[in-house]
Amino acid sequence: MIRKLRWKVVGLNMGMVFCVLLAVFAAVYFSSRAVISRNVRQQLQQALQPSSGYELYRPGQEGLPCFVAEVYASGTVRVSGNSYYDLSDETRMAEIVTAALAADEDAGTLDEFHLRYLRQRGYTTTAIAFTDTYLEYTSLHTLLKACSLVGCGALVVLFLCSYLLSGVVTKPVGAAWAQQEQFLSDASHELKTPLTVILSSAELLNQSALPEQAVYIDNIREESRRMKLLVEDMLTLSRAQRSAGSLPEQTADLSEAAMTAALRFEPVAFEAGKRLEYDIAPELPVRGDGGKLGQALAALLDNAVKYSAGGTDIRLTAEKQGRFAVVAVADSGPDIPADKLPHIFDRFYRADEARTDGDSFGLGLPIAKAIIDAHRGTLRCESGGGVTRFIISLPLWTGRQERGAEHP
Repeated sequence: MIRKLRWKVVGLNMGMVFCVLLAVFAAVYFSSRAVISRNVRQQLQQALQPSSGYELYRPGQEGLPCFVAEVYASGTVRVSGNSYYDLSDETRMAEIVTAALAADEDAGTLDEFHLRYLRQRGYTTTAIAFTDTYLEYTSLHTLLKACSLVGCGALVVLFLCSYLLSGVVTKPVGAAWAQQEQFLSDASHELKTPLTVILSSAELLNQSALPEQAVYIDNIREESRRMKLLVEDMLTLSRAQRSAGSLPEQTADLSEAAMTAALRFEPVAFEAGKRLEYDIAPELPVRGDGGKLGQALAALLDNAVKYSAGGTDIRLTAEKQGRFAVVAVADSGPDIPADKLPHIFDRFYRADEARTDGDSFGLGLPIAKAIIDAHRGTLRCESGGGVTRFIISLPLWTGRQERGAEHP
């Protein structure tokens, strides 16, 4: 949990800074683009001044290389400029001038010729100043490249700083969580013995109790039994969470664990007026503890037996999907609301009164989730159309650790 919290802190910081950097770089880019466009337009306007003589660019001279075309009313075209452009190709010059004259706007770009133009109409002539867009686009490309490099560098530095700082930020949370887990474990251990004594004493008292006392002794036995179950569940959950990330160096047959759980709960479902169907593929080897995996499956089947509608079927399937073993437990009953699905694996959480009984403490699903997480698998829930389905996905063990695959 602490590891996930740490990555959430890092992700939140990275997301916020990325948005800020993106906004800043976008503002710089578009403002620079506007400034460059304005400067180019000003120089084109200068080129169209009669005093300029259209000799606008010489080597070593500041400013943009331009050339000017004068179109007379008679149709004669005179082009003047500098050695930067090849003005001798009359056909190409005619195409450029024709495109500029046909344009709707007096200023714009001719993308097919990679030129920016500014058109000025007079009484007898129309003057058009042209400049290459290469320098303009090169400047913007250089700016964009610089912003990208600075942004990537800033994100790398920020990631390292965020990761280090997240460790400092989450350290007190981790310590508090560890203390809480230790407290629950110690308290559960300390409560087991007194509860066993109370339950045993109640059994002895019941043998010699008067009829009017029997009801009170039965209450003591029942509540002691429920409390003992709660303590055992808390111990199981604590052990499962502490074992996360430390898989035993052994393999287990998930098919065998699923079959054992199915045979165990088949009579339980029958007594509840329901039928358990199962379709289990053979030989599904996974890395981990078969007993704990069976305990997780038992928690899911127990949940299905308790909360499915009477007279309906409960279905358990286990199959191979790619590099994963997938086990699903489906039952028919009240749907779990969509807004409550993300919380059903929280401790002591009950999604709906329709899925609650007096013997439930809300720890069965958290225990199953903790066991599957410890085995580096996933456990998710889907509910809709009167069917609730819990799906376990575990990596198949092939003698080497599989990495990079996504759970189905």
